[in-house]
Amino acid sequence: MAGKVFFHVDVNSAFLSWEAVYRMRELGETEDLRTIPSAVGGDVSKRHGIILAKSIPAKKFHIHTAEPVIQAVRKCPALKLVPPNYEVYKQFSDAFFEILNKYSPDVEKYSIDEAFLDMTGMENLYGSPLESAVRLKDEIFDTLGFTVNIGISENKLLAKMASDFEKPNRVHTLFPNEIAEKMWPLPVGDLFLVGKSSVKKLQNIGIHTIGDLAHANLEILTSVLKKHGKTIWNFANGRDMGMMDDSTPESRSYSNETTVSFDVTDAETAKMVLLSLAENVGWRLRQDNARAELVSVMLRYSDLRRTSHQRVLPQPTNITTEIYKEACRLFDDSWNGEELRQLGLQAGRVMEQESVRQISLFDTTDYEKLEKMDKAVDVIREKFGSNAVMRASFLSSDKIPPITGRRKSREK
Repeated sequence: MAGKVFFHVDVNSAFLSWEAVYRMRELGETEDLRTIPSAVGGDVSKRHGIILAKSIPAKKFHIHTAEPVIQAVRKCPALKLVPPNYEVYKQFSDAFFEILNKYSPDVEKYSIDEAFLDMTGMENLYGSPLESAVRLKDEIFDTLGFTVNIGISENKLLAKMASDFEKPNRVHTLFPNEIAEKMWPLPVGDLFLVGKSSVKKLQNIGIHTIGDLAHANLEILTSVLKKHGKTIWNFANGRDMGMMDDSTPESRSYSNETTVSFDVTDAETAKMVLLSLAENVGWRLRQDNARAELVSVMLRYSDLRRTSHQRVLPQPTNITTEIYKEACRLFDDSWNGEELRQLGLQAGRVMEQESVRQISLFDTTDYEKLEKMDKAVDVIREKFGSNAVMRASFLSSDKIPPITGRRKSREK
């Protein structure tokens, strides 16, 4: 088959499936959690007291991922709740990716339970894309005991959309010539990155299906949803527009993320979180005399959906302000207006040698001054503690503490 071929492989109800297999295979239990109303949930008394995964029978009681455990139990008093076992889930995830790596040399981990595979040119090894997807799906089930959905297309966006079609244990294609038949009739809320807030705004202007969005007037969309309107309009027409990067990420990066103790519902608060993360990442880069030329922002919504967006900087940098400004631009391009539970920031394509900044006639920023300011703050914090110097914006907020400690070592 000519052209690119991508698979999106997604574990069906990952945490619950892995919990069920573990309990039957390792603990000798006879009851399969996947066949009864059940869910994996956290501690009710704490912030993570939410439903992390639920069985198909639990869906009949309208139990949703990310809803409070207490609310789920009210809907289904007989709901069997089990606590999460993250160490077990990591072992299943590692085994899952081990199988994926047998099928393609280019596997992009999108989360603990889903990945993109570049299957271009693999026909001689595994047969047609459909044949190889069925083979992969069956091998995962036969070896590890849980099911997956696989979406197939020429880009990652359409592959991901295809994997969300009928579940569980299915393979679906969604090539450009199938968009009108398979994707356009779906509710607009089924489109990647179209959340509840966007759905309401779209419905108010008469857009109810993905097809309506694909054929909508772009000027009207951008007037209602700003940059996000253009992004999802492209998605509705089958173009991923780089939101899912086809390139292999650099092997070394500095990253930090935080789960806030409340739902972030406004851009100002979200950008304060990003500023806190940028301070940490910038400080660590400077500690290692390193500079990064790639910035990436990760957002996780209250229903646990995740998205990320990245961009290459004009010049490698370790200046906190420069990293932060780029993170804000990425946030504005990515956020769909819904409540956020977690934010992350990563600086990649790292180089340790001193870099010479190329001067632009159109950029009047005093980078030397910014570098000296960062270094002065670093010295004070090293000597007197991380809170010795604090940005005024943090002093006015009791919600967003500055994150200035070395939270994660650099990744290889």
